[in-house]
Amino acid sequence: MLKIYNTMTRTPEEFRPRKGKKVKIFTCGPSIYQKAHIGNYRTFLYEDLLVRYLIFTGYNVERAMNLTDIEDKTISEAKKKGMLVHELTGDVLAIFKGSLDGFAFKMPQYLIPATESIDSTVKIIKNLVKKGIAYEHKGDYFFDPLKIINFGKLFGLDMKNWPKQKRRFRRDTYNGNRWNLGDFILWHGEDEETGGPVWDTEIGRGRPSWNIQDPAIVAMTLGEQVDINCGGIDNIYRHHDYNIAIMEAYTGKSYANYYMHGEHLTVNGVSMSKSRGNIIYPEDLVKKGFTWQEIRFFLTCTHYRKKLNYTEENFTKNIKLLHEFQDTVKCIKTGNETANPEAEGMIKMITPAFIEELDNDLSLGKGFDAVFGITLKLKRISETSPLSVNQSEKLKTELKKIDTVLNVIYPS
Repeated sequence: MLKIYNTMTRTPEEFRPRKGKKVKIFTCGPSIYQKAHIGNYRTFLYEDLLVRYLIFTGYNVERAMNLTDIEDKTISEAKKKGMLVHELTGDVLAIFKGSLDGFAFKMPQYLIPATESIDSTVKIIKNLVKKGIAYEHKGDYFFDPLKIINFGKLFGLDMKNWPKQKRRFRRDTYNGNRWNLGDFILWHGEDEETGGPVWDTEIGRGRPSWNIQDPAIVAMTLGEQVDINCGGIDNIYRHHDYNIAIMEAYTGKSYANYYMHGEHLTVNGVSMSKSRGNIIYPEDLVKKGFTWQEIRFFLTCTHYRKKLNYTEENFTKNIKLLHEFQDTVKCIKTGNETANPEAEGMIKMITPAFIEELDNDLSLGKGFDAVFGITLKLKRISETSPLSVNQSEKLKTELKKIDTVLNVIYPS
C-alpha cells in the first residue's frame, strides 16, 4: 500500500482516500507573470508522478490546478513592460502549456485561472463575513486568524506570539516574512494607485487576493474537501495555512487528509535568482540539445523531499544513467523458440519491484534502480540464451506499464 509523508503529521502514512478508489487532488500552479524555471517544474513533475502512480495502482484521480493570473506582482510586471495584464499572462501561459506538453505532463481536469473564480471568491467571502471571521475595511476584505482554533497547524505556528492589537496586511505577499502577524487580505477594493483589472461584484469593485484564489478554485471544482493538497516547501509558510483556514472556516469540514511538499532545487549549490543570473528554464536546456525526457528524468529521479542540486556534472551523469538503461533494454537479445525459465521469473519481478519502491513515498529513483538491475541481469542472461519471442513481448508489456509512471523509457 502506498505510504505518503504527510507534512501535517510529519510522518509517513498509509494512503486511504475518503471515497473508495476516487482521489481528489489540488496542486498549486504557477504565478504566470513570469516564466517557470526548472525548480518550479520539479514541483509540478513530482505532482505529475503522484497522479500517474495513483492511476497506475487503480485509482480514479480528479485534479485541479490553479493559474495565478492576477496579483500584485502581475500588475506591477505588466506596468513595467507596458502591457495589459491579460497580454502578459497570456504569453507566459502559452510558454507554460508548451513546457507541460514537452514533459508529457498529465493535464489536470481543471486548470483554472484565478480570474475565472470571481463568483466563487465572492461566495466564500460573503460566507466568512456572515460568520464574523472576515470583515470589510475601506473597500478591502480581511481574514482574522484569531477567530480560528489551531490557525497555522500545518506549520506548527505558536499563536501565543500573535499580536492582540489589530494589524492588517494588504499586499498579496511580503517577501522575507515567514509570517504576517495580523489579518491577511482576501479582496482588494478598487485602488487607483495599484490599478489593474477589477470586477463589479456583490462585495464591491475589486479583485481577489492571492490568498483566496486556491480555496475559490478548489470550491468551484473539487468541492469542500480533497484527499491530497500538494505544493513546494515554501508553501508551508503562510500560504497553505491560509488556504486551510479559509476552506475549513468556509465549509466547517476538514479540508485535506494529506499534505505533500517538494524540496528546493539549487544551481551549483545556491538558489536561483535574477540578481545571480543563474535561473535555468527548461527551454534553455532544450536549446542545448537535451530532450524533455532527459530533463524530466533529472528532475524526478532524486526523491521529491530531498534537495536537488543542478550542476552540469550532476545533470549529464543522470542523463548518462538514463541512456545506459535505455541501451540495456534495447540490447536484450530475443529469438529463441523456447522460453528461458530464469528470464521468465525476472520478467515477473519487474512490476512488483517497481511498486515496492514507489509505495514508499514515491521513491522513483529507487524504483528506477530496481528495474534497471533486473534488465541488466536479463541482458546478461540473453547473451547466452536469448529470450523467446513471447518473453520479449511480456518484457515490453511490463516496461510499457511502468513507463506510464516513469515516462522515460519509450518516446512519449
